[in-house]
Amino acid sequence: MKVAVLASVAWRTPPRHYGPWEQVASNVAEGLVAAGVDVTLFATADSVTAGTLAAVVARGYEEDRTQDAKVLECLHISHLMERAAEFDLIHNHFDFLPLSYSRLIPTPMVTTIHGFSSARILPVYQKYAATSAYVSISNADRQPSLPYAATVYNGLRVADFSFVAQPDDYLLFLGRIHPDKGPLEAIQIARQSGRRLLLAGIVQDQAYFDECVQPYLSDTIKFLGPVGPARRNLLLGNAAALLHPIRFEEPFGLSVAEAQLCGTPVIAFRRGAMPELIQTGQTGFLVGSVGEAVAAVQQLEQLDRAACRVWAAANFSQEKMVADYLAVYRQLLR
Repeated sequence: MKVAVLASVAWRTPPRHYGPWEQVASNVAEGLVAAGVDVTLFATADSVTAGTLAAVVARGYEEDRTQDAKVLECLHISHLMERAAEFDLIHNHFDFLPLSYSRLIPTPMVTTIHGFSSARILPVYQKYAATSAYVSISNADRQPSLPYAATVYNGLRVADFSFVAQPDDYLLFLGRIHPDKGPLEAIQIARQSGRRLLLAGIVQDQAYFDECVQPYLSDTIKFLGPVGPARRNLLLGNAAALLHPIRFEEPFGLSVAEAQLCGTPVIAFRRGAMPELIQTGQTGFLVGSVGEAVAAVQQLEQLDRAACRVWAAANFSQEKMVADYLAVYRQLLR
């Protein structure tokens, strides 16, 4: 089987720090290669893969802001589509734009929907539902007007995350500095719990950072900026808990699965896919407010960190994800 995996070109695949779509595309591509599939990864030219790399974009447009994002996206997507006949199947991780080619090429397409940026993009998904097999990354993120071939949870390379049985006492926030992700709520939880807090991630909303995060930074509440894989592993593994007080219906949440792979429980607001990712009372706590989260911090000692690792490895591993996608591929090719 020859499969083309289409990644985004916002960031490198895999990303140096931030880039969830690129990370999942990489995990799919490398997992397929390990399973013996002939994979061509369409990504930026500085991307890394054990398969064949196909690129017409030198660097991601988020890493080099002198570039025009739409121009790069057009060049990148058309590069694959003009070669579509070379492949048995295309796996699209690049949202709705590639769907517009699906009636013009002979190759079947699987599209992983990494969430909906807006209801305004739905008409494209609806128009091309007959020419692409849609996969959701959680049951919570399914759109009632669309047909789905399957739900496939995002998978991680388990060996990349080290289990830590005896963590430090700090709490961790890992994600975009943006109101949706709730860094201010994480600060409130830490302050009311009397715990140290480390915040890590890219600043996506500078005004929000300046108003809602910067004023609270101190010796006990520290902002680290974006972190790469090695430092992320250390931060997650040594945290007493990951705080994930999201303020939107998050379709998945890679950091939630990553934390649990390290044995670190997660305290999250009960929204989006969180009930699918966390076993409340076992691998973390699902809460509805800052106050409930503060109470959950006091109960962390009750949780078995080894159980967090077992749960995450069983449900969110690269191997399970690849097996589930191969089942979708075979169904489509039949």
